[in-house]
Amino acid sequence: MAAWPLIRLIPRSTHFRFVRWAPVAAVFSLILILGSGVSFFTQGLNLGIDFKGGVALEARMPTAIDLDDLRKVAKSTGAHDVQVQGFGSPNSAMIRFLPTEGVNANVEANRIKTEIIAKFPGMTMPAPTVIGAKVSGELLMGGFKALGIALLLMLGYIWFRFQWQFAVGAVVAVFHDIILTLGILSVMQIEFSMTSVAALLTVIGYSMNEKVITFDRLKENLRKYKTTPLREIIDLSENERLSRTIITGSTALLALGGTMIFGGPVLFPLVFTMVFGIAIGTYSSIYIALPLILVWGVKRGDEEAKPVKLGAASQP
Repeated sequence: MAAWPLIRLIPRSTHFRFVRWAPVAAVFSLILILGSGVSFFTQGLNLGIDFKGGVALEARMPTAIDLDDLRKVAKSTGAHDVQVQGFGSPNSAMIRFLPTEGVNANVEANRIKTEIIAKFPGMTMPAPTVIGAKVSGELLMGGFKALGIALLLMLGYIWFRFQWQFAVGAVVAVFHDIILTLGILSVMQIEFSMTSVAALLTVIGYSMNEKVITFDRLKENLRKYKTTPLREIIDLSENERLSRTIITGSTALLALGGTMIFGGPVLFPLVFTMVFGIAIGTYSSIYIALPLILVWGVKRGDEEAKPVKLGAASQP
């Protein structure tokens, strides 16, 4: 096949005018942020048991546990918002659910525990763990503190490595990614739990890595072409790294896409958050971080100017 490997289908050089569409992208992002805000205030996030409080039961058996059967039995007991997932080994599983309002959580947990054990001979369960609302609130605050600390550390790193304009542009873009990711979780009412916080931290890392690579190429071209307008250098830098962006992003999305489709309901919130975050992080690297640098301007290097004539597609 003449086109194999398929990477040959990606053009070696492109001349897209990324900066030209920055105002349109800014309006688009603003609409999405406003929509996310409306969703936050009207229906909020669909908090999981980790953040709302609930009951956790650890099930153990001499043989492997069929999680689907266990999930059906747990739901048949009348428990609310049941979650069942593997725990350590195939012989162990964790069952979580919300206690009925007005009912003693320990009493209900013991009832459900008894009904489940009756359906699975040989199953044992230690005493149930009841997670109170206060502990859940502390977990939620701790999760968001972790996100804030990660952003501050990355701001310091970008500021140290580049210029303050790069640092502010990167952090604004990452905030954009977090708001829109939380927004889509709110709109679709996908459960938000501690694993979602882990997914958001992963999204922040991926997004910041994209921006470091983007800024590296821009910084290199700023030193090489000191008399070329900044908007043209931004277009040139993005066109030079476009093939790398396509390959890296598509590889990550292909791997996560299979898990999202076939991973089942337990993994779906985690993987969906990462897939959306990777896509929006790539978008913000081009249309949020770089346009902000264009607005504020940057200091050029001290090397001798080396003008370049770009293709017609990159002209303002």
